[in-house]
Amino acid sequence: MMQDMTEGSAHSHLWRYGLPLLLGNWLQLAYNVVDSMIAGRFIGKDALAAEGIAGPIMNLVILAITGLCIGSGILMSEYFGGRKFFLLRQSMATMLLAGAAVCSLISVLGFLCTPIILQSMTVPKDIFAITVIYLRITFLGMPFTFFYNALAAGLKSVGDSKTPLKFLAFSAILNAILDLIFLGIFKFGIVCSAVTTVIAEAFCAVLACRYMMMQKKEIWPDKEQWKIERSILARILRFGGPTAFQQAIQPIGKVLIQGQVNALGVSAIAAFNAVTRVDDFACIPEQSISSAISTFIAQNRGAGKKDRIRLGFFAGIRLELCYGIFIGIIVAFLRVAFVSLFVSGDGADVVIRLGSDYLMYMSAFYLWPALTNGFQGFFRGMGKMYTNIFGTVVQISIRTLCTYFLAPRIGIVGIAFACIIGWSVMLAFEIPYFIVTCKKGDPVLLSKGCTKQAC
Repeated sequence: MMQDMTEGSAHSHLWRYGLPLLLGNWLQLAYNVVDSMIAGRFIGKDALAAEGIAGPIMNLVILAITGLCIGSGILMSEYFGGRKFFLLRQSMATMLLAGAAVCSLISVLGFLCTPIILQSMTVPKDIFAITVIYLRITFLGMPFTFFYNALAAGLKSVGDSKTPLKFLAFSAILNAILDLIFLGIFKFGIVCSAVTTVIAEAFCAVLACRYMMMQKKEIWPDKEQWKIERSILARILRFGGPTAFQQAIQPIGKVLIQGQVNALGVSAIAAFNAVTRVDDFACIPEQSISSAISTFIAQNRGAGKKDRIRLGFFAGIRLELCYGIFIGIIVAFLRVAFVSLFVSGDGADVVIRLGSDYLMYMSAFYLWPALTNGFQGFFRGMGKMYTNIFGTVVQISIRTLCTYFLAPRIGIVGIAFACIIGWSVMLAFEIPYFIVTCKKGDPVLLSKGCTKQAC
């Protein structure tokens, strides 16, 4: 159901909206782990390696798609809050048509250029062929990925974060079942693994489309609205383009950091892979709260309710702070147990020690990304996308440079210090910027429904 955040308790809205997002993100993380386990156990290490190589490439594309949809969702939240339903529906039609055209083009280009991409990554010859097949099939399924994310963004823009969770759960369960049947029982190869993923995404997109047409007629475009409106497309690109770029920056930095990890040896690589999963599960809720802050602020900005912008932001920051402290304590006390879940046998003690040392320092500073996510949620909701881009570029750049300096000298702990330094620099930019722009009554903020009192 739709959730009008322009009335009622800010804490209640943020919690009810953010919880399904959190569950959906956790579900996706859990499925990725299960998918790798199924491929590795039933097809073999070559298939697991092929998926691992294709993963960063597709993550880069998918995160860019997700960023575009997130940015577009902020615009639609603004229209929903202002009760501009005609513009909301026109935005949905423009996003779907323009996005489908672009994604189809990228899908074809990706299919054709797959061998070139993999050659540039120096993929070993013995797994080159199967990696080409897997990545090409995955590229062909990209339009379905876009459609689901675009429709989910439309639902989330009107406060409905529960329905996208249901579709995501259906897709994950269907994909896992198909994998178990065709890979586990019939012993089909990696081609089938890629096909089952595309099938699950297609079903998810079709179900979401049918649901929107039947149940959400308020936001589903009318027949005459199925066209690309240039003025709205310009606004979608202004909101979604920077967010897509911001989302794509992170995996690039992680690839560079992974290169430094690889130089530390097998034990460090295993430990880093384990703690990275712990970091993901720890920090995903902070991103979910940030998304809730963005939607709350965008709806109230559209409605012109300036006081509720301030109310929602500080309610969100309090939630971020509480969660950051809570998860930091949990990880600090259970860090050894968490790392132990990922390793066993010879050499496990070394991996556990390295991972535990890393998490000891990281857990003390989980509050930092909680705060950065809170401020990014505010800036995104206010339409200041380039502010977020600058903060993210600074953070990942500082983090990567510090990793190159610290990792060779103090090992995996140096990567933890690099993260902490990157977050600290990001906060050193975000907090003063937030205060100064509000004190000066930034014209951009004022035009979007924010005043010195509201900020």
